Amino acid sequence: MTTRSKQLAKLLIRALITAGLLVWVFSQIDVGQFGQAVKTAKWQLLIAVWVLTVIFFWIRSIKMQLILKKQDCKVGIATIFRASAVTSLYSMILPGVLSTGAKWYILKQDSGKGSNVLSSMVYNQLVTMFIMIVFGLAALMITNPVLLLKADVNNRWLLPLICGILLTVIILISLLLLSSRTGGKIIDGFGFLLRPFPVKIRQKSRKILDQIATFQTAGAGFHLKIASVTTIDTLIGGVIVYILSARAANVTAPVGVLVWICAAICVLGRVPISVANLGVREITLVGLLGIYGVEKSQALLMSMILFSALVLMAIIGAMYQIYWAVRSKKSVPLQSKSAQ
Repeated sequence: MTTRSKQLAKLLIRALITAGLLVWVFSQIDVGQFGQAVKTAKWQLLIAVWVLTVIFFWIRSIKMQLILKKQDCKVGIATIFRASAVTSLYSMILPGVLSTGAKWYILKQDSGKGSNVLSSMVYNQLVTMFIMIVFGLAALMITNPVLLLKADVNNRWLLPLICGILLTVIILISLLLLSSRTGGKIIDGFGFLLRPFPVKIRQKSRKILDQIATFQTAGAGFHLKIASVTTIDTLIGGVIVYILSARAANVTAPVGVLVWICAAICVLGRVPISVANLGVREITLVGLLGIYGVEKSQALLMSMILFSALVLMAIIGAMYQIYWAVRSKKSVPLQSKSAQ
């Protein structure tokens, strides 16, 4: 089987998984209730969701510029924003991790430093995941949904304890990994743990670890600055957008619940099993919000509102793609005339 055939086969499998997940979700929804949810939705909040999504992407572009500067890559914020929008367009076809290849290509073309851009993107993704997991675990400790599942009340402390331990371990590993003194040993340790895995996985994982190592001399001040900006964009692009989407769909759930569900969807979205995170997001929202008595139709509507924000950025990315295509066609005749 050729490389192209393998890629098409993987895409077909993801499309089938996406379709299967969506079919299952819609089979759980009452059409009448969903129609009523749409009628009673607060659609004026949809504009706020879209505006905040654009702001969120712009803040992330500022953060990415700071990271790229640390790698001696001078790239404008507008260029990074365009690359992010185009990535949203490709994410409608490819899963999150693979669609970021478009962003890498655009930034590489602009900076001329492919490996530096890759290092920056890996670091950016890890910091984003770290902040999201920290937010999620902290919110899960506070809300403790075990109490709503009619579980043994004597074990109500178990989930917060597990979350606290995981939170401590994640923070500790992150600090040690990014330290210039202990980072090398941690990476070697991860390399040792990867030995049982196939060669291809070991090579890819080792490459990512080597990219992280380039930031071990950045200093605590730099990591704190990036973590602070990431916290801001997480609050805007994650927490506030989820709160507004929930209110637009008349979903009533504690803010802490929306925070850890947002984190869960963010983490699951990195697993390349569906297209544009469709199906995964819907099942997660319908299933988890159901614990808090939210109607399935309302949870599905909330998911659609969140998906519309991704569609908005994909449309912006498509406009950029069309603009670049038209500009490149115009430049070809000019170049041919100058050659004559």
